[in-house]
Amino acid sequence: MKSKLTALSLVLFLFVTSCNAVDDLLTFTISNTASIQIKSTAPINLPSEIVTPDVTTNSSAEFKNNNTKASLVKDVKLKSLQLNITDPDGETFTFLKSIHLYISTTDSDEIELAYQDNINSTAKTIDLISTDARLDQYIKADQYKIRTKVTLKETLTKDVTLKADMKFRVTADPF
Repeated sequence: MKSKLTALSLVLFLFVTSCNAVDDLLTFTISNTASIQIKSTAPINLPSEIVTPDVTTNSSAEFKNNNTKASLVKDVKLKSLQLNITDPDGETFTFLKSIHLYISTTDSDEIELAYQDNINSTAKTIDLISTDARLDQYIKADQYKIRTKVTLKETLTKDVTLKADMKFRVTADPF
């Protein structure tokens, strides 16, 4: 009886680890960028919204390059979202109190993508906290919208342009 239990445990262990190995083989990263401009007229300590131009995805080409297609994609999550100040030179994130980014498509409801509250950074780059939302329908779409909600803690003398570098972890089924 003990040997049957040991054999069953071994088979179960091999099954679970082989499934994880297959998922690793069928997992890849898609990168997209968006530009966000915070106007110098934004109010202090009040949330203001910024709508960016549509982000065109290259997901069909990425799926093809990774030997899969949209119908086989089973899970997409945000791996990382980094904001970089591209203009003006020398600006840091000291002006920003909080930032929340939301994603939507014409066919899908808006959901929160990433955020950072109580920002206390003197750097030109910050990493946002990714939500655990499933993003399959957004990344499979030809394009999506990013809406940004910011709260400033300082007055801006110039408009500030941010580049949002997004990396999505994509897992596909083999068949």
